[in-house]
Amino acid sequence: MDGQDGLLFEGVPLQTIASAVGTPCWVTGAGTLRRRTRNLRKAFTERGVDIALHYAMKANDHQATLSVLRQEGCGADVVSGGELRRAIQAGIDPAHIVFSGVGKTDAELMLALQEEIGQINVESVEELRRLSRLARASSLTARVALRVNPHIDAGTHDKISTGRLGDKFGIDWDDAPTLYREASKLPGIEIRGLATHIGSQILTPTPFKAAYTRIAELVSGLRSEGLTVTMVDCGGGLGVRYRDELAPPPAALAGAIVETLGGLDLQLAIEPGRWIAAPAGLLLASIIDLKAQREGVSDFVIVDAAMNDLARPSLYDSWHGIIPLAPDLAYAETAPQTVVGPVCESSDVLAKDRLLPALRPGDQIAVLDTGAYGSVMSSTYNSRPLAAQVMIENGKWQIIRKRQNLESLWSDDVVPDWLDGAGTAT
Repeated sequence: MDGQDGLLFEGVPLQTIASAVGTPCWVTGAGTLRRRTRNLRKAFTERGVDIALHYAMKANDHQATLSVLRQEGCGADVVSGGELRRAIQAGIDPAHIVFSGVGKTDAELMLALQEEIGQINVESVEELRRLSRLARASSLTARVALRVNPHIDAGTHDKISTGRLGDKFGIDWDDAPTLYREASKLPGIEIRGLATHIGSQILTPTPFKAAYTRIAELVSGLRSEGLTVTMVDCGGGLGVRYRDELAPPPAALAGAIVETLGGLDLQLAIEPGRWIAAPAGLLLASIIDLKAQREGVSDFVIVDAAMNDLARPSLYDSWHGIIPLAPDLAYAETAPQTVVGPVCESSDVLAKDRLLPALRPGDQIAVLDTGAYGSVMSSTYNSRPLAAQVMIENGKWQIIRKRQNLESLWSDDVVPDWLDGAGTAT
């Protein structure tokens, strides 16, 4: 916080951006993306491990973000044909792209085959056989890893856990050896190894160690049968600090991987998303109005950002820090206030009973740590245009996506011919 310019992000006054571009507005810090990627890689190199980083695009898929991470040596972890095309458009080498997800269509699998991507993480016997048929029919080869569900509870939010018995992701632990044997014989399939991912926003290395220990046992068992296992994709999920969590450093993830898989002569990969992107983003908003409530109930602060912009609080009850941009509010007395948006849903609450200074209509705030699962989950619900986006680097900033105009919200709507000019029914 600067005494004159107010809240700064990577050296740029956020009031300048909010005033010039308007709100709501997403801001991405390229310097933060770079720093966190380098710190993550350093945690492994210090342990003597050369690990491949495949950035999980679902966290933030803007071309500018992908370009920064490509420059930092990241590949991409994609979960749709659209993300695959986005990654290639951003200049990411297809050989450094991994395709995950439980519902890959034939068209998406063909795209992956034709682009000769580095790896397809297969998540079921049905998908494996379908991929083999497609590869054989097109005289192409699918480089494959089997995504295994290790039956490990990551201890995170129920809606972002992915490695438990009953979760939709991955191949059941008990079925993995049989399917690996089948994969090694199927035409068009080059089986390379295993993949796993047990969840997101994991705040302790314990579940990582448990999952990777099981994967190490599976690697050894498969090799004892004479099967080739050359790589393990360790997934992502390392948590970040949104509020007062004791988030583990990258060294904790590196340690869990090295201690369990480091001695098996494997090519190792991870799929970081949230850890890189979350602290690299902010959502700027302006106060529309204040709505007082009865004594003992916190007043409403109504802002121009809403759940259609930032869905995480309504989906996961997630907590994001909120800081006013104006310098005169930095050290003002605070009181509990509830920050809400204008969307016509009771769940449109960005922060409940938050200690904030006496905000005024027209004041601007920053909602922190929204770089992951922020703009990518936005919608136009209530016919609200998608917010503008800005990127900052080395003290300069530029609009990287204009605010959507209202007309584009209905520009693709088609009214059936029989309704055109029709009168009102009686």
